[in-house]
Amino acid sequence: MGLTDRLAKKARGAESGAQHRVERFRELGLVIFIIVISALVQARNKEFLTATNINQLLTNTAILGILSVGMMMVLLTGGIDLSIGATMAFCGMVTALTCFAHPSTPAIVLVLEGILIGAGFGLLIGVLIARFSILPIIASLGLMNVIRGLTYVVSKGSWVSAYQMSDAFKGMATGRFLGINNLIVTAVVIYIIFFYFITYTRTGRRIYAVGSNAEAAGIIGLPRKRIVTLVYLLMGALAGLAGVLWVAKFASAQGDTAVGYEMNVIAACVLGGVSVSGGRGKVSGLILGVILFGMLANALPLINVSPFWQQAIQGVVILAAIVTNVLIKRNNDRSALRARAIGKTGQIGKTGQTGQKRGAS
Repeated sequence: MGLTDRLAKKARGAESGAQHRVERFRELGLVIFIIVISALVQARNKEFLTATNINQLLTNTAILGILSVGMMMVLLTGGIDLSIGATMAFCGMVTALTCFAHPSTPAIVLVLEGILIGAGFGLLIGVLIARFSILPIIASLGLMNVIRGLTYVVSKGSWVSAYQMSDAFKGMATGRFLGINNLIVTAVVIYIIFFYFITYTRTGRRIYAVGSNAEAAGIIGLPRKRIVTLVYLLMGALAGLAGVLWVAKFASAQGDTAVGYEMNVIAACVLGGVSVSGGRGKVSGLILGVILFGMLANALPLINVSPFWQQAIQGVVILAAIVTNVLIKRNNDRSALRARAIGKTGQIGKTGQTGQKRGAS
């Protein structure tokens, strides 16, 4: 192997290693930021790091975490789904009406009903994007309005209140398993399943490939349309589950449930290092992003920050995360260009050496 070949190989290895170091550094930065924020808030309010408040924080963040897993997969393919709040409202309303009409319906049946309805909406969006080449933001925005309207139609503009729901239905969100709230347990199980799916399965690797370069993925024969359809179907299923859990948690089903909640989900993903341009993101970083977003929502009221300032502070943190992701992406792109340039130089040098040997012979 010639000197230039060794340099090219070393450059490619350095590029890959640099990207891994950047990801680890970003996650380490999130951990440090979470620790610093926790220390500052604890200094202002001694109740912040108590077991009761931590349990409340995790419980309130669980639904956000469930949705963020699905949104991460959508973002990895370079897409976006703005319909999840409306899907949550519709699925929650339908299951609450089912519970009201048939109080003896098992809770697991209501959960499956919500998941299937949500998966149906997700499949529809996936087909519109993958098969008809409609932009994700247009397809999901249009269906968001349709689903939100359907929610008011099926409910006839009325609410379903706590006294109209069975205890088993409400217990899905308020009950405990081994002393841990059911919402937290559900979120943990989902994270374990999808961590394995995204990290260790062929389909998970294909999701990254489609988001990194859709054209290249199509050229090498990856089923890009099926992958895109699948991630939106999974996002819809998780939104359906989240809608059922949301209604069970708050014991109220309304037409305007979770309005704008999709923005919180996207923000949590961005905080966790998931690239909105696709192809980059890890479950470990996502968990930290969800915790940070949930912690800000929990901590700011504890230190008596005005609701108006709460939104401003959250916006600044999200904007800082986006700028950081952009800078990291640019640095990685420059490293890739340098590696390719060195590789081309090595190839040219090798070709020249071969020509010289042939001329001498």
